[in-house]
Amino acid sequence: MKTFQLTAQVREGKGKKEAKTLRKQGLLPAVIYGDGKEATMLTIKEKDLRNLVFTPDIYVIELNMGAETRTCILQDIQFHPVTDHILHVDLLEVSKEKPITMEVPVVLDGHSVGVRAGGNLTLDMRKLRVKALYENIPERLHINVTKLQIGKTIQVGELSFDNLELLNAKNAVVCAVRVTRTSRSAASSVTEEEEETEESGEAAE
Repeated sequence: MKTFQLTAQVREGKGKKEAKTLRKQGLLPAVIYGDGKEATMLTIKEKDLRNLVFTPDIYVIELNMGAETRTCILQDIQFHPVTDHILHVDLLEVSKEKPITMEVPVVLDGHSVGVRAGGNLTLDMRKLRVKALYENIPERLHINVTKLQIGKTIQVGELSFDNLELLNAKNAVVCAVRVTRTSRSAASSVTEEEEETEESGEAAE
């Protein structure tokens, strides 16, 4: 997993008025907690945080708090319901000994036999929720779909990754090759050809 360098300042004030004042200055209220420590209130530059939030990648964060550096992940984000501006961020401190839970993007590898036959490959779950030591969490979860046929799916319960526990429902569909008009027509043509072959054979007899 990639590392993101982020700088924050410890803050004393709290409340809606304080948060509103910070946002006008291009700063955002945040809090870091976890690893048995009391929650610490922070301020972070919005422009720095946007580079972390608006990306498809996942990161472990090296949080520079002046005299102290803490390792954490982005745990929760609050957005404005209308403008989608970031309002508040929760950071969770992590350690090498304790597993964490986070969502990891899914990538489909290979060209499935179902697609070659005219089916449509769909990705139903773009991220999977995993539990593991943060050092074992990959940037992406790769799933090979080469053998996936038309009408077939890959469910969470069929997947396995080293040193990871998948937390999604086992019967949840991750990806599928769905039937299309092209694949139906192809299947129909094959059936008609088989029938004609059988009739020709019977006539020859």
